[in-house]
Amino acid sequence: MADLTFVDARLGPGGPDATSDARADEEEALDAYSRVVSAVAERLKPSVANLRVRRRGRAGRELDGGGSGVVITPDGYMLTSAHVVSSSARTVSASFADGRELRTQVVGADPLSDLALLRADESDLVAAELGDAERLRVGQLVVAIGNPYGFASSITAGVVSALGRSLPTRSRAAGRIVENVIQTDAALNPGNSGGALADGRGRVVGINTAVAGVGLGLAVPINQTTRRIVGALMSEGRFRRAYLGVAGGSRPLPPRLARELGRRTAVEVVEVVEGSPAARGGIRPEDLIVDLDGVPVEGADDLQRLMVGELIGSNVRATIIRGGRTTTLELVPVELDV
Repeated sequence: MADLTFVDARLGPGGPDATSDARADEEEALDAYSRVVSAVAERLKPSVANLRVRRRGRAGRELDGGGSGVVITPDGYMLTSAHVVSSSARTVSASFADGRELRTQVVGADPLSDLALLRADESDLVAAELGDAERLRVGQLVVAIGNPYGFASSITAGVVSALGRSLPTRSRAAGRIVENVIQTDAALNPGNSGGALADGRGRVVGINTAVAGVGLGLAVPINQTTRRIVGALMSEGRFRRAYLGVAGGSRPLPPRLARELGRRTAVEVVEVVEGSPAARGGIRPEDLIVDLDGVPVEGADDLQRLMVGELIGSNVRATIIRGGRTTTLELVPVELDV
């Protein structure tokens, strides 16, 4: 009879040792994930407040709303979403996890970035550390923290599912696109608007602003532009933007002009607002705007990004293409009324 070698199926690569190792690896990974989320929650919980907003309604009625806010300085400055505290807000109270309830005032709001700044009369609040959304990567762990129900923080975790999204905003007749919005699959609960989106080290990289669909949330990024807006709200109570009065979109340049200018696209003017700085400066529909003061303009977002407060009342040289010829026009932007 031939010798038969029996192999114990429980041993070797597929045996109990491998199974236990795999389970240990899974538990270790789960523990690491849990530790990160828990650490972020513990770090930020004292800095995130529940906001209760009382505002004027029709026929003099008072309406209650709410959201969340994030403390950014120990002396009481708090960041939230502009749509949480509209211009009709009468009072805004902030409740913290330690039981404190403080009255706050709206320092300023910028509806076109959906950011607002509050101030509580307190000097020993725990300020969150602001991070930089420009360093985020798709797939990176993020934690959404709000305080929708008062003294019980709401914590959800997920990943950055997309970067570079755009969020349309509007104030009165003015519309604008918030650029580089963060998209995450961390669930946003009712009342989480204005709360913090944090990275794995507990740094606030975004302010939660909207639910984009099932399992998709959007956050306004904390970046250089956001910091400028917050600084302006602190010092002036508003963020000033320049206004030209054109509507348009990106259009490919003819091959010859593309070679000459060293770029492939420009902004085609679709509409010029009557009486606007663009109209007074001679801009017409179908013109192609190539640059402003020598800064290339290849899309509507480039044009929007250049409309900073420093340009208000200044002479701006616009290089345009009309009928295949390049010409320069002088424009004087005015302040955008929001």
